[in-house]
Amino acid sequence: MRFTDWATRVMFISLMFAALIIVLLIGRGVQVENNTITSNTSKPEVTAWSQYPQAQFQSAKEPKQKSQAVIKSPVKTNQPLARYITTQAFAQYRPNYQIVSVDPSNYGERYTTDVNGKPLNNQPIIVLHETGYSASSAINFFQVAHTDENVQASYHALIKLDGTVVYLVPPDKRAFGAGNSVFDGSEGVETVQTNPNLPPSVNNFAYHVSLETPPDSYDSGSAQTHSGYTEAQYHSLAWLIAQSQVPEDRITTHKLVDRSSKKVDPINFDGNKFLKLLSLYRQVRPIYR
Repeated sequence: MRFTDWATRVMFISLMFAALIIVLLIGRGVQVENNTITSNTSKPEVTAWSQYPQAQFQSAKEPKQKSQAVIKSPVKTNQPLARYITTQAFAQYRPNYQIVSVDPSNYGERYTTDVNGKPLNNQPIIVLHETGYSASSAINFFQVAHTDENVQASYHALIKLDGTVVYLVPPDKRAFGAGNSVFDGSEGVETVQTNPNLPPSVNNFAYHVSLETPPDSYDSGSAQTHSGYTEAQYHSLAWLIAQSQVPEDRITTHKLVDRSSKKVDPINFDGNKFLKLLSLYRQVRPIYR
């Protein structure tokens, strides 16, 4: 065999092996890409806990407005429609505030799946409460360790009679503000069971904020014997929630979400006054495409 013929055959065989390797590499790359796409598309939608008030007390002392997270549209879409921004009135209102630690037994982590392993993507709600007694008695209770799961309780925030905002549980944590509870919203009934030993509740997607009960209304279960809340409380409540991206139709009360037929708070709450102040402290800014 001549040298040129031998060299030609060697070169031909080498090219065949090279082509085979390239085909194998391309096939592996396509497989990896397909696996990545499948993985990404199968992920459940993550709830945006940044839509809750983020203890932005410093923003009340700075006239500059801060950009906030985008409102989730009722229609499942990746394109934001609008966002809430705080106003000049918000910047000018300066409530006192406190940061108080709560015993870890009285709050927990927010779950991404329920007791059956079903992915959770409920959008945030805000639940309004009242303490029933003094703010100090509620805070003292939250700071005591409780081993009984039926007794454990907490709020994310509490507003005293003088308007002082008390931050208790971080927004990204699950406060134990409601027991057997359901939110009946525009998208239907929403509730989540995360503990097989307890009834389902709204806690996993709720931000709980409570108003201190006036002294003349302690342990009151009737609107006739309840004197209501102070102007400072209404202003501080609206100021606090103005920092959130939770729309008005997802702001509710303990009485409305409760399914035990025992909760009636907040008693004598003036919803119209609250919404009027909320619109004073924040406004919707459309996002134009």
